[in-house]
Amino acid sequence: MADMPQPAIDPWNKPFWDACEQEKLVVQRCGETGKAWFPPSPVSPYAPAAEWDWMECSGEGEVLSWVVFHQKYFAGFAERLPYNCALIKLDEGPLLVSNIDGSNDAISIGQKVRVLFERRGDVNVPIFTAAGRS
Repeated sequence: MADMPQPAIDPWNKPFWDACEQEKLVVQRCGETGKAWFPPSPVSPYAPAAEWDWMECSGEGEVLSWVVFHQKYFAGFAERLPYNCALIKLDEGPLLVSNIDGSNDAISIGQKVRVLFERRGDVNVPIFTAAGRS
């Protein structure tokens, strides 16, 4: 099996990937507005002068949209074809692009999902599964 694509880890997203290693999903939260965001950045998109912190998420959300890839764009995904790429709205508000475990035919808009973690090379990657699945 070819290697999976790996994230470029930098000082701003390192706390996110460190949390994933512990199977925790974290996002940044604005100290002024309380709103959360993803992907990580050095300033709050809601109040650029505000302090911010990292908060642990519930790991639950819903599917806003998805697509199923049938073409091999990355060698590391060749054995997974066809695979999905989904836009998940976390219950805390931020949007996250990820994969949904299970049958592509079972995915639907508004579907409730919860986070799982999958080892891909050097990192644990947050993926999602239907909220009712074990």
